[in-house]
Amino acid sequence: MRRRTLLAAAPALLATPALGQPAAWPNRPVRFLNPFTAGSAVDVVTRLIAQDLAERLQAQVFVENRTGASGNIGTEAVARAPADGTTLLVGSPGTMGINPFLFRTLPYDAVKDFVAVSHAVSFPQVMVVAPNGPIRSLADLLAAARARPGTLNYASSGNGTTSHLAFELLRAASNIDMVHVPFRGGTPAIQAVMAGEVQVALEGLPSLPGFLSAGQLRPIAVTSSERSPMLPDVPAVAESVPGFDAAAWIIYFAPAGTPAPLVERLSAEIATSLNRPAVKERLLQQGATIVGADPARTAAFHRAEMEKWRRAVEISGAKVE
Repeated sequence: MRRRTLLAAAPALLATPALGQPAAWPNRPVRFLNPFTAGSAVDVVTRLIAQDLAERLQAQVFVENRTGASGNIGTEAVARAPADGTTLLVGSPGTMGINPFLFRTLPYDAVKDFVAVSHAVSFPQVMVVAPNGPIRSLADLLAAARARPGTLNYASSGNGTTSHLAFELLRAASNIDMVHVPFRGGTPAIQAVMAGEVQVALEGLPSLPGFLSAGQLRPIAVTSSERSPMLPDVPAVAESVPGFDAAAWIIYFAPAGTPAPLVERLSAEIATSLNRPAVKERLLQQGATIVGADPARTAAFHRAEMEKWRRAVEISGAKVE
């Protein structure tokens, strides 16, 4: 499935050379390829960046959604695209951290087929419970799980998803035994919490403000290493489980072989967009933590994340043929 949105067009493309690149770059439209559906937090963030790039560079920049096979179809398309700076992958933990270890075979190599451009933002996942239930904090949850091993349930958006594996990391780190109940997406999972079918779920912060403001869910912890500015009264899991960090993220990748000066240029332009006041404000409203790391720091972060999610997959025992 493909969904393409043209954000801006200009008859004259960028005419100023930078970092040794040809004056004509970009000499054709630049696309951010998102391997998941439109409307998600990842998609919203990327459209904000793409629109700002289009306006500043006076170039055609658009987001294309090419879905299927747990994100593998769109990710492979970027791996096979020309290495000329006109196709970027919207990378997330699923496709570039989990799938390399979850699937027995993949049509791409998450390291060899790509070059890291920018760790743009991170998003905490939020642990939520029913507002009127007996569990009112992470301490309550851990105590209940230890008192009644194997009886409490946690919901996720599906086997092998970030929410599933983040909870598996917590389960291993805190030595608790809970039952995983997978759903087909985050919304059914949190609806199950509200209905009392499961005790707790994890979901990305951008998906939750409406439920939280309406009092339909109680947030008890965030999975980022620090508290979220959007939920300053909600503790980080790391405050109870030292060193815990299972935030989601967006990393933009280019196909392997993209010239290093062009990668640096792309990274710098993305960082500029991230810190423009209007974009920054919208991102903070989405619950994003702005990073804007350069290619070297992004590559190092990606390697560390792959190792973390490899361990999570092993702990969970999840596999996809």
